[in-house]
Amino acid sequence: MRMERHMNFKEEYETKREQIEEILKEYLPPQEGYQKIIMEAMEYSLMAGGKRLRPMLMAETFRLFGGTGNVIRPFMAAIEMIHTYSLVHDDLPAMDNDEYRRGRKTTHVVYGEDMGILAGDALLNYAFETACRAFDQAPEQSARIGQALKILSEKAGIYGMIGGQVVDVKESGHKVSGEVLEFIYRLKTGALIESSMMIGAVLAGAGGDEIKRIEQAARKIGMAFQIQDDILDVTGTTETLGKPVHSDEKNEKMTYVVWKGLEESREAVKSMTEEALEDLAELRTEDEFLVQLLRSLVYREK
Repeated sequence: MRMERHMNFKEEYETKREQIEEILKEYLPPQEGYQKIIMEAMEYSLMAGGKRLRPMLMAETFRLFGGTGNVIRPFMAAIEMIHTYSLVHDDLPAMDNDEYRRGRKTTHVVYGEDMGILAGDALLNYAFETACRAFDQAPEQSARIGQALKILSEKAGIYGMIGGQVVDVKESGHKVSGEVLEFIYRLKTGALIESSMMIGAVLAGAGGDEIKRIEQAARKIGMAFQIQDDILDVTGTTETLGKPVHSDEKNEKMTYVVWKGLEESREAVKSMTEEALEDLAELRTEDEFLVQLLRSLVYREK
């Protein structure tokens, strides 16, 4: 029975991932005009595969609170565009200087460093153009859409992902305190996961207390996800992960594994995940797929 549930989850996950791929294709700009090379670079970056974690979490949280209709779709595309732009910039020579991601050449290697920078810029700007299309799809939900846009912009900006990235880059090569490291993780990785789940809840009409509970659970999931990433950077292989391993060590980055050690890091992943699931269990409904999705993400091998 357990094997059957596992197989059903894998099949359902793959179906949902394929649906997200179609949504992303739907919202990509046509490749035309004198600037069409940037549209090509945007597509190359966005359609490079991946888990599609953030739009999936958004859709599942939307469903958890009884959301229906297509208002969620532009935001699903937007959150993945923002995540992708952050990866494109993260791979640049000035940052991590990685040549491979998801098993293929990174954007700046294929299109040049200049176009790599511009492709990231374009994805970020186009993400907000895309999210704003929700107003056309559901004008009667303008208040919710406005609230969702506010969350998206804050969690992607200087008080969210960018803020975490700034401190991460600034402290590279330095020994930082656990408090600073947790700040980096909460913003750099956790903020977009928080954004994904909060937007799903907001667009479905969740109440203020429920949105806060979702934010709390998502914060723990984001931390666990990043710590697991640190673990895989030490224990994984390039073939499995599709990107270079030991890049944190190469870039002299302080990580949770460096700070706490491998075993304690694994324990932290487990405890944070279970706490997040307890937070979700206190909400008004249950979503077995969402629970399995969260477990699969933090206990992943790639």
